[in-house]
Amino acid sequence: MSIQEIRAFNRFYTNLIGALNYSKHLYTPYTLTESRLLYELAHTPRTDAAELRAELSLDAGYLSRMLTKFERDGLVERAPSEQDARRQRITLTRQGRGTAALLDERAREAVGTLLDRVEPDERPRLVEALRTAREILSAGETPAAGRREGPVLRDPVPGDLGWIVQRHGAVYAAEYGWDATFEGLVARIVADFAADHDERRERVWIAELDGRAVGSVMCVRDAETPGAARLRLLLVEPEARGHGLGERMVEAVVDFARDAGYREVVLWTNDLLAAARKLYVRAGFSLVAEKPHHSYGADLVGQDWRLPLVDESVARSPS
Repeated sequence: MSIQEIRAFNRFYTNLIGALNYSKHLYTPYTLTESRLLYELAHTPRTDAAELRAELSLDAGYLSRMLTKFERDGLVERAPSEQDARRQRITLTRQGRGTAALLDERAREAVGTLLDRVEPDERPRLVEALRTAREILSAGETPAAGRREGPVLRDPVPGDLGWIVQRHGAVYAAEYGWDATFEGLVARIVADFAADHDERRERVWIAELDGRAVGSVMCVRDAETPGAARLRLLLVEPEARGHGLGERMVEAVVDFARDAGYREVVLWTNDLLAAARKLYVRAGFSLVAEKPHHSYGADLVGQDWRLPLVDESVARSPS
């Protein structure tokens, strides 16, 4: 009985989401498996081929053929891993990130259309039923080596930039009593990024847990220091702390800045943000200056932090 019910549900659901003709369902040239591979690449700061095989349980030859297709389409770049030259590091290109974001947006729209058919008071029951099924079927499962669990990092979709502004204002008001001038500052930073940024050298990440945005961080070109990237707007929602998200987002910024050719990463914060400062220290940042100021309705001590990305002694030596 259980086997027949599960098989019947599988047939029903694959037909419901268009899994057998996924490319037509989402108006994309990529299959469901190829789209899932792009999703993994877009939601993980650093990925190599071995991790992808373990995460997606893919045959090595099949994975290689998909990556070759992506490379031909200009979506990915392959290079030896920095940790092990025998392993292959896979990264999305600017075009690849755009394609992944488009597929993600279309998938969200498709799920939204599906949920529109469910009465609002029935949606919590549906979500709980899906969560229960996932927990029961995954009980006792041993994750494959290299398998990533928990929250993910992704590119922003429409509405996320506004979310960054709103959540910074709400969280900092609740935890530190900062007034609306802080939210105004965040709004200007986000507006400047949205109006004009270089996707090759500037980027925003959204942290997501259980399908919900729970954090953000930004890497932008520093206007005052040539060759420097600036880390901005690091935030983790209170209920999402403890998953290592802050550390992952700082690492994502540093990796991106290094790959983009920046010589250093700089940031400005305030001394009372103790948890964030611990993240910066662990990532290798050094405190270079601090100064008292009165902002956002509070007396604060601002701090400048810096992380060199190149060996400065080599950089200064004569050629």
